[in-house]
Amino acid sequence: MYAAVCSPPTERGTPLAPLLPDEELTALNIAFEDAHPREILTWALQTSGVQRIAVASAFQSEGTVVMHLATRLRPDIPILFLETGYQFAETLAFKQQLTDRLGLNVVDLYGEYTVERQSAEFGPRLYERDPEMCCELNKVRPMFEALRHYDLWVTALRRDSSPTRANAAFVEQYEIEPDRWMVKVNPMATWSHQDVWRYLKEHDLPHNPLYDLGYSSIGCAPCTRMRLPGEPERAGRWAGKPKWECGIHANQTASSER
Repeated sequence: MYAAVCSPPTERGTPLAPLLPDEELTALNIAFEDAHPREILTWALQTSGVQRIAVASAFQSEGTVVMHLATRLRPDIPILFLETGYQFAETLAFKQQLTDRLGLNVVDLYGEYTVERQSAEFGPRLYERDPEMCCELNKVRPMFEALRHYDLWVTALRRDSSPTRANAAFVEQYEIEPDRWMVKVNPMATWSHQDVWRYLKEHDLPHNPLYDLGYSSIGCAPCTRMRLPGEPERAGRWAGKPKWECGIHANQTASSER
């Protein structure tokens, strides 16, 4: 549909200009408003002109849809997974199950600190005392380090999952560090919880067993609880704290607003 204007690959740390002009971002987001995620991924993986692409996934339900669709278009696409040291055992088991089922090319991302080293240097239970710092060490830094090797990043963000994601664009410019930009694609933006689970059922895809226990959004075990009736989908993440996001999805810019 549209071809990206791509800058050549750069060495680590070298500023990379935005890959898409503002007028193309606007056109893409208008065109994709009623599109199936498959169409958006087809643009991203096959016709955008971008070669260095990865999918980031926490192996939640919407991520399963993205990985299923993406690997049908590009079977060896890297799947970036944050191995924080605090993941539920059920999540790790499901990750292995889906990896075997779909033949995924999973790249496990590790931060500088192990659980033991973090406790030694920052004190025990940092996730309770300073969840922002814990997320910075175990999620934000290792993810951004990995993303330096790519020019386009696919997520599974959905607008209806939380107030912080209500205005997510399908295609946006993202600044992963000062003056270092990449394209971020959110093919699931307009899908609902019901759409996601309908797709899983139609394609006989498995899911994390924690959903069956009442969890609706699954992150690290110490900072995730089951959702209570009437709460937003992501209310069980960092419950009791004024925090909705780990920090990875915080750098959207005005050029991506519609």
